[in-house]
Amino acid sequence: MIQNNKTWFITGASKGFGLSLVKQLLAKGQKVAATSRNIEELTTAVNEISDNFLPLQVDLADEASVADALLKTNCVFGQIDVVINNAGYGIGGSIEELTDREVRDCFDINIFGTLNVIRNVMPYLRKQRSGHIINISSIAGITGGIGWALYAATKFAVVGLSEVLAEDVKALGIKVTVVAPGAFRTSFLTADSLFLTKNAIEDYQDVRASHARYQKLNGNQAGDPEKAAAAMIQIAYDENPPTHLLLGEDAYNRAIQKLEFLDKTFRLNEELSKSMAYQG
Repeated sequence: MIQNNKTWFITGASKGFGLSLVKQLLAKGQKVAATSRNIEELTTAVNEISDNFLPLQVDLADEASVADALLKTNCVFGQIDVVINNAGYGIGGSIEELTDREVRDCFDINIFGTLNVIRNVMPYLRKQRSGHIINISSIAGITGGIGWALYAATKFAVVGLSEVLAEDVKALGIKVTVVAPGAFRTSFLTADSLFLTKNAIEDYQDVRASHARYQKLNGNQAGDPEKAAAAMIQIAYDENPPTHLLLGEDAYNRAIQKLEFLDKTFRLNEELSKSMAYQG
């Protein structure tokens, strides 16, 4: 049992990392407010009745719904210590193949849902002068793959906003971590969590091949979601948690390759980059 009990607010808690987190935390005697679009699905998945468990039906794209959930969490448990923005889903297709509505719906959950939670939890954390916000991005938010441009865009945004948020709130005693997982054996590659374009254009053969490779990976991903959940819980108790956390050997290797690529690319044009000074 963890002696230092915390109150956790977790989005997207009915499956994947979110569900693993909720179950592990309840087993450790922690207080957990968990959100889902479908509260029946959430309570069935967690399968536990406890004073420490507060299931909440929330539409993350609706700021009022998010604000109500956070208010209820604070009223029931008295505080909010750790926020894990886990909700999100994948979207596959070239930019040309995806409609404006499909893209905006994904951004609403993957980015604006996260922003709604952060915006509305900050008054509680500022008042406490403590707290930890953990945003779940993806290795795709560091180095995207062919056929996943819009998904990568949402996850790049999560990385960027997390990095700056960490600086914005540091003086307030609030910590921020952005987590970039690789491939884990969750339901992410199933129809429940992944949307593939219905407007496939024949010319995009490389995109189709990429999607086929990922779909074959379903059920055979190398990463264990229970280990990922345990790692996220661990960093919430670290005195100095990392701003960035890579999860999975594949994520680590891809991130290092991206660092090397950027270093080479930036230095290749160093002279041109530095030649922009105004000559007056």
